[in-house]
Formats: sequence, C-alpha cells, structure tokens
Amino acid sequence: MTIDNQKLFVSDLDGTLLQTDGTLSDYSRKTLTKLLEAGVHFTVASARAWGEIVPVLGDLPLRLPVIAINGAYITDYATGNHRVINNIENNFAATIYRHILDGGLLPFIVTHNGTEDCLYWQDLKNEQMQWYHDILHVHKDKRIRRIEDLKHALTEKVIAFAVMGPKEDVAALSELLADEYPGLLENFLFENRHNSGHWWLTIHDQRSCKSKAIKTLVEMTGHDLKNLTVFGDHINDIKMLKSAGTGVTVDNAEPEVKAIADKIIGSNDDDAVVNYMLQFA
Repeated sequence: MTIDNQKLFVSDLDGTLLQTDGTLSDYSRKTLTKLLEAGVHFTVASARAWGEIVPVLGDLPLRLPVIAINGAYITDYATGNHRVINNIENNFAATIYRHILDGGLLPFIVTHNGTEDCLYWQDLKNEQMQWYHDILHVHKDKRIRRIEDLKHALTEKVIAFAVMGPKEDVAALSELLADEYPGLLENFLFENRHNSGHWWLTIHDQRSCKSKAIKTLVEMTGHDLKNLTVFGDHINDIKMLKSAGTGVTVDNAEPEVKAIADKIIGSNDDDAVVNYMLQFA
C-alpha cells in the first residue's frame, strides 16, 4: 500500500478504538499492525495511564509516543519513559486536596515520584472506589500503593486526582473548582462507561489536555495540524477533535461530541477507526 507520510492519525481508546468491553479486537490488532509496519503514522491519546494502555495494546509496533492521562504525559510506548510531564504545582495540589476532603470525598492521587508512576489510595470510601481498586488489581497495575495519609503523596509531582462518589457530590466539587480557579484546571465529570451509575471527576493541570498534547506531538514529529486526523467519542475528546485538521467521531459517540465532528463513522464495535485508516492513510 502507498502511505502518505504527511498524514498523522491519533485515536482515543475507550469507546473509540477499543471495543465496548475495553479490548482491541483481533481484526483491529492485525490491521493496525499491518498499517504501522507499512509506515502509517499513528498513536493514541487516552485518559488511561501508560500502565493501563500497554495491557490492551500489547505488542502493537507503535513508534510514536502515546498521550496518557488526558495529556498529562507524553510517553514512549515501548519504555514508559515520559517525554513530557504536566503536573499540578504542589501548593495548588494541596489546596485542591482540601476542597475534596471538605466535600466529604476522598481521591485516588496519581503522581510521578521522579522515577516511576504511582497511584495512591488511603481508604475505599464507596462502591465506585472499590470497583476501580479491584480493576487495578486484576490488571496487576504496578502503580497502585496504599498510604496511611494521602497528604504525603502531595510531596511528589501530582499528575491528577480521581474522585468518585454520588453524582451530586462530585458535580458540586466540579462546579466549585471551576468557579474558584477558572482557567487553571482541566477537569472532566462523567459517568463511568464500564459501570453505570458510578460518577467520576478527574482533576488535572490546565496543560493536561489532549488538544494541547497533540499540538506538542505534532511539533515533535514534524507534522502539520492540518494533516492530523483524530478519532474520539467522549467529552474529553472535544477540544482535540476541534484542534485537528479532521475530527472524526465514532457513531456511538456522545451527542455533543458528534455535533462538532467533521466526519462520523461506524461504531467502535465495528472496527470503524482502522477501517477509516485503511481507506484514508
């Protein structure tokens, strides 16, 4: 096949490239491998951490860095070494932590301790937190660490807070942070797609945004944004879709995401992303 080296493709994972069950289909895996070996420029941008991306993508021959935790990291896929780290300043992180506690909630805290990624928890206050904790253990996530007092985690580079609880509680926290610190944070309030009724708020530095990360990636690779095609389905993909030359959503995307798309393709369960790349790479 003839490849246009000026083109760059970046896909979200959950709900977009991956099947609804969170796996990469055999067809997509084989097709992506062929495309990558043929020289197609492709990578992923996910809310997942690198340690959560690798188990699902496995031995895909990804040569370009991956965008992890919504743009907090730009990371070499093969090694896990971070080329870019967008952390929350420590004093500000401590302030956010106090707001979380004041709301009667307790977070997971994602950090980088200088040598490795960490995910700290103190207590599992609700069913949502227990569900996430159990998923991490099932996948043998090496980041997870129990800590007696979460404030000690705030001495490291704080990458994100993940807050889980009743919708009214996490929504109130989201609104408070938006009102108190406009333009300083990049937050996402959403219902867990894999466990309905469970509400999450993820809190990041304002630099931790997929749209900003893809611009950095384009600078790294020497591509042009006008030749960038991105694929997404969720609210955390909206800015990225708007920033690219071509923003493509899968048919199962949320209505507000489909509304801003340049193109709408088939569903994630129909391998729509790789089929699009087969046609347009």
